[in-house]
This record gives sequence, structure tokens and C-alpha cells, in this order.
Amino acid sequence: MPNTPAKKTTRRKKSRAMFPEYPLLPVRDTVLFPHMVTPLFVGRERSVSAVEAAMAEDLPLVVVSQRDPEVQDPEPDDLYTVGSEVTVGRMLRMPDGTTSILTQGTQRVRILEFTQIEPYMRVRVMPLFEMAETGPATEALMRAVLALFEKCVNLNHNLPDDAYVAAMNVDEPGWLADLITSLLELEVPKRQEVLETIDPIERLQKLSILLAKEVDVLELQSQIHNQVQEEVDKNQREFFLREQLRVIQNELGEVDSHQADLNELRLKIEAAEMPAEVREKAERELDRLAMMPPASPEVGIIRTYLDWLLELPWTKATEDNVDLRHAKKVLDANHYGLPKAKERILEYVAVRQLAANKMRSPILCFVGPPGTGKTSLGRSIAEALGRNFVRVSLGGIRDEAEIRGHRRTYIGALPGRIIQTMRRAGSINPMFILDEIDKVGMDFRGDPSSALLEVLDPEQNYAFSDHYLDVPYDLSKVLFITTANMLDPIPPALRDRLEVIQFSGYIEEEKLTISRQFLVPKQLDEHGLKTKDLRFSDQAVRQIIREHTYEAGVRNLEREIATICRKVTRQVVESRRHVQNVTAQNVNRFLGPPRYTFGLIEEADEIGVATGIAVTEAGGDLLSIEVTLMEGKGSLMLTGQLGEVMQESAQAALSYTRAHAKELNIESTDFERLDIHIHVPEGGIPKDGPSAGITIATALISALSHRPVHREVAMTGEITLRGRILPIGGVKEKVMAAHRAGLKTVLIPQKNKRDTIDIPRNILRDLRFVFVNNMSEVLPEALGAPLETSHPDLTSDENNSTVTRNKRPATRPAKRNKPQPAVPN
Repeated sequence: MPNTPAKKTTRRKKSRAMFPEYPLLPVRDTVLFPHMVTPLFVGRERSVSAVEAAMAEDLPLVVVSQRDPEVQDPEPDDLYTVGSEVTVGRMLRMPDGTTSILTQGTQRVRILEFTQIEPYMRVRVMPLFEMAETGPATEALMRAVLALFEKCVNLNHNLPDDAYVAAMNVDEPGWLADLITSLLELEVPKRQEVLETIDPIERLQKLSILLAKEVDVLELQSQIHNQVQEEVDKNQREFFLREQLRVIQNELGEVDSHQADLNELRLKIEAAEMPAEVREKAERELDRLAMMPPASPEVGIIRTYLDWLLELPWTKATEDNVDLRHAKKVLDANHYGLPKAKERILEYVAVRQLAANKMRSPILCFVGPPGTGKTSLGRSIAEALGRNFVRVSLGGIRDEAEIRGHRRTYIGALPGRIIQTMRRAGSINPMFILDEIDKVGMDFRGDPSSALLEVLDPEQNYAFSDHYLDVPYDLSKVLFITTANMLDPIPPALRDRLEVIQFSGYIEEEKLTISRQFLVPKQLDEHGLKTKDLRFSDQAVRQIIREHTYEAGVRNLEREIATICRKVTRQVVESRRHVQNVTAQNVNRFLGPPRYTFGLIEEADEIGVATGIAVTEAGGDLLSIEVTLMEGKGSLMLTGQLGEVMQESAQAALSYTRAHAKELNIESTDFERLDIHIHVPEGGIPKDGPSAGITIATALISALSHRPVHREVAMTGEITLRGRILPIGGVKEKVMAAHRAGLKTVLIPQKNKRDTIDIPRNILRDLRFVFVNNMSEVLPEALGAPLETSHPDLTSDENNSTVTRNKRPATRPAKRNKPQPAVPN
């Protein structure tokens, strides 16, 4: 009959009853091995009760490690299942309430079951016996383990020297593994793994792996310790020798170089007239420097920082020359024209005379095309005021640290460009040019424009903070002048801090005067020529301006004059016959054929062709508007690379024309069957702006009414749907272009009458100005009487209608494309 489950359970209980039952002592952060004598401190109530029970019953204790040492009252699941059976040699009660016991392990045991939990744990255990096998392999393994352990003892100063001796005298492989494991500083899980390994050979193999890792760690630790110790010993040796040297030098009355530098720095700090905060910072850094050995890498960093503090001008200032006559004389001697900029500087000088300490330095911004003298005027202002002149180019800067500097934590850190330039200036009130402020960039390294807000704000720049200096620096006495070609790229917050002065391009008369007074004498002197060797006539210079340059400034004009001077200089050096007078007839011999042409007056009055005036980056120019009518479906075609604003002006002109068809005597025109093509010649040049409105409307009305446009009339102005004419910009440049082209009458908005004050008087005398408010005032001045035509108008009463095609009686001279777009303002 087969065994029933009840009988199996009974047999299992009987078999377990054959194993002994002992009190259990759980321990933390340690593992007890057989044969090892280990003192233990017992403090928990369960543990004390277990020890007392073992002593009272004269029984061994079972010591087992906890899996988690943080558990205060462990349960059976919190304990490992393999531990050591130990005997208690003695028990002492300590003053702090704990109990000290001395234990010695006897054998490994495995917990079979927990027979009691309270008041202390009792367990039934099964002894784990090991079979000791001896042989050559075991002997070799034991020697290898002993060799590794010897290295550990030599490298680890926490292991006693007699530990290796004790290990050498153990002749059993299992006992040797337990002894060495108990001596090593291993984690509890690794020790427990060795304890649970019953086979002595396998235990030695695991121990050899642990010993090899421990030796690697100890060797690396020893290497690091030796390196640190060598460095410390070196520094201590140097310190000791330097102290000896200092004492010897003191006895001889000499001072070492390091101490001499420190004394020199201290004297410079006292004489530098620094603000109190800066002086305190400098003295702190000097004290740090004195405490450091000369070979320390920090010495160079601190010394460089102190040098910057000492070389900056903190209170040194130049005395301003506030003589108005002197300032005006200097400005006029170096620059022609520029009345607004000169007037503003003279006002500043005048205020400095009466309220020198009350007025804040202005922050000016010169805005204008390249080559108009913005930067050079700043140099002249510095000369007029008697200030030092410094300049920083901001073009292409994208890193905020360029303005504020780097913090001293970075290797090779330096102050920003503002502080570097102030050191170069040598005074606290220089004339400071920030060039090309409109070309400042921005990327992931920061926004330099935002950093400039503090520099260019009189409310903040008295305490400018540079990251490198880390102390406030006063910029309030600096006369800042910024330059830009355009205002649009400048951020609004920065633009709000600037007092903008516009530099318009030079007109032809101004260029002629500048070349006569400045450019020609300068180039003659630079090329070693005398006035008697070479002379330029006004007509020659005028021809160079018109046909060989196309610019708002005078840089290219100076280059062309220099080209002629070079060629004449070569002729003089070669002892050849040279030209002494440059005239309009021989200019092209030096400079080649003309590269540019300018707008000219039309050769005859034409229908559908009106002359407008535009402003480009190089000044003013004529802008012809051509209108052609064709049979079609009422569409409007606009060509000539027109911008959106100019296209809207054309649509507004057409709407005005259709709305006032009766007043214009074109009410019979059927616009639904008429295609209108408006073209602005020189299609390769982009054009935009509203000021061509009345010109487009005049050409359109001329084509529809068959009335020719007077060729000597030029016009500019913005048109509305009601026919009103609004003011525009660039009046001076436009009027100069009309005068250069030979026009006689100029129509401009009535509200632009105030702008004629900037036009030279001789040009005002040569031209007839008509100031208009409405298209009804424009048409009588611009249009002539209707012409007879062989083609009937396109009207709603004709079935087979045709469109009059305007034929121009003469061909207008062609103009070359210019590099800048024409922008009717």
C-alpha cells in the first residue's frame, strides 16, 4: 500500500528532529567564519535573550547575517539561510547597556526551520561538512592565494603584518579561505558568498578572484597616494628652501624677487587712486598672491588681474577744450558740409562751458551710407575737444563676452572690448567710436546688443559691470558715438538710447567741393606731386563723379583721383612728357570708358511717358514711367521689378483716374475692354516706394487723354484715392538729380516745402518749384494740349475698336544698370 501524505509528513518531522536546535543571533555588517575568534557587541533585546539562553543552557549559538542591515527587528525572511555555529567564550555587560561576547566559530550550518520567534529566535540547523582534498592542484591554488594575500598585506596598511604569517601556518584549504576572507575588507554579500561555498577548492578559486581585484584597487590607490605625496613633499621642500632663502636674504639685507614684486604692486595700488570698492578688491587679491608659492599656477592669473586693475584709468581725465571758435575751425578744416552733426557738437561744447559738471555725455548715432565721413568726423570731434580718440568695430560680433568679457574661471579669460579700449585710451573721458553697430549679430553665445544696453545708457553706465573685472567701472564721462549704415537692424531698446543724426549722401556740388578742398591736395601729397605738376578742372571732377563713380560718399571718387595721380607719377619718374591739366576731354584716357550714366531729360514731349525722381543709395536719379494701352479685358500689368508699395501706388493711380474720368474728359473710355501696361525701365534694378504715385497717374492720364507730358517737368509725391498728394522723403537728392539732368520745373508736395531749406541757393535759382496738394494742380503743369491721332479711342459705342499706341518721336539714351536699387521714397 503506497505511503499517504500524512505518513510522509510524519517521517519528515522525525528526520528534522534528528538535527539540533540552538538559539539564533542575527548580526549586521559582518559574517562569522568557522575557526575564527570574533568579538561581538549585542544590544537588541532578542539578541541579548538569545545569548543569555545559550549561556544558561550551555548551548552553542547560530550566528547569521542580515540581508539588510537597516532592519531593526529582523524576521526569518530578512536573514541568510547559511551561518556559523559558534561557542561563547565570555560575556561582559558594558556601561552603555550593551553586552560584549567573545565567540569562536566551529562549523557551517544551514537553517532548516525556525522553532521559536519570541522572546528570541530558535532554529533547527543542519551542519555542513566539507571534504578536504589534498593534491598538487590544491597546493598550487593555496600558494597562489597566499601570494596574492601577501601583496594585499604589503599594500593595505590596515592589515596587520602577522596576518600573512597566520595564513602561512594554515594547512587546510577551507580554513585558509575562511581566514583570508575574514581579514579582507569585503562587502557582506561577497563574504556571504564565500561562506555559502562548501567545497574548499571552489572557495579558494572565488577567493583568488576577489584577491586579484583587491590587489588592482590597492595598487591604483597606492599609485595615486604616491603621486600626491610626491607633490606635497615637493611643495613642502620648496617652501622650506624658500623660507631658508628668505631668512638668509633678510640677514644680508636683500629682498627676493617675489617679495619685491609684491611690494611694487602694493605701492602701485596705493598710488592708483582707485575707488574704495576697487581698492579693497585689489588688496584682497594681493593678500592671496602673497600667501601662494611663486610656482603656483594661480599666481599668473592673479597677477594678470591686478595688472588690469592698475592699468585702467579710474580718475585720470583729459581737460576739454571748450573754445567754440577752435571747435568750429577744426570741424570745418577736416570736413565739408555735415551741418547737423557739427551743430550738435558745437551745442555740446557750449553747454560744457556753462554747466560742465551737470551735463551728461550724449550718446550719438551717425547713420548714413558708406563713405560719408561718419568715423572720420568722430576723430575730428576728439581733436576739437582735446580728448583721446579710440575706436571699436562691432561688425560681425556675435558673442556677448566680446562686450562684457569672460569670467576669471575660464583659462585665458580677458576683459571685454569696452574695458580693453578704455585701457588703451588712458583716460576716463575719451572720444569712443562704436563702429558698425547695425552689424552686430546674435547666436547661441548670447546677444551683444543686449550687453550694449548698459554701455550706452547714461542711467546705468556709471557702474558698468565687466565679468572679468567683477567691479563697477564708470563710463559716464565717455563721449560715445556709434555709426551705422541703416537703423532697421538696431534693436528698438538700443535705438531708444541713441540720439540719431542722419548723414545723407553727398550731392554732386558737395562732392566737387570736397574733392577740390580735401581729396585732390591729399592725393597729390601722397603721390609726391606738386600743384604745378597736376591740376584738376571742375569739369573733369564732375565727369569723374557722373561717369566713373556711383556712390553716396566719396571713397570711390578718391580712388579714381588716386588712379590718375599714380599714372602721372609714373610718367614723371620715367621722365616722359606728362599731362599737367586733367580736363573733361582727357579723363577717359586715364580711367577708361565711362562705367555709369545718369538720367537725362527726354528729347521731346511724349504721350504716356512721365519723368519721376527717385532716391538710391548713391543719391538721386530720374525715373521714367511709361504707359501703353492695348485692347484686352481690363487688366493692369506692372513690369520693371516693382515692389509691393509701388504696385499699390499704381493701382491707386488707376482707381483715381477711373473715378475722375469725367473731369479728365476720358469718360468715353471702356476700361473693361482696355489693358493697361505700366513699365518702369531698367528692369534689372528693384524699385519700391510710394513717391512715384503722381508720376504714374500723370503718365496714365496722358496716355488715356492723348496729352503729351512736358519733358522739362519732373515730379514726386504719393497719391491717394481722392487725388491728394502726400509728402515724401529725399527731397534734396531728388532736386539735385533733376537739376543735373537739365530739367526746369519740379513738382513736389506742398508739405515738403520746408525741406527745400537744405538745397543750395544756386540750384533754387535755376529751378522752378511748384508745390502741389492735389492732382488737379499737377495736370495743368505737366500735360500739354491733346494731340490729333489717326486711331480712334476705344469707346463703349464702337464694336470694332482699336487702341492708340503711343509712338515716341525719339529714342531716349540708354542707361546702364546700377548696382543699387532705386527706391522712390
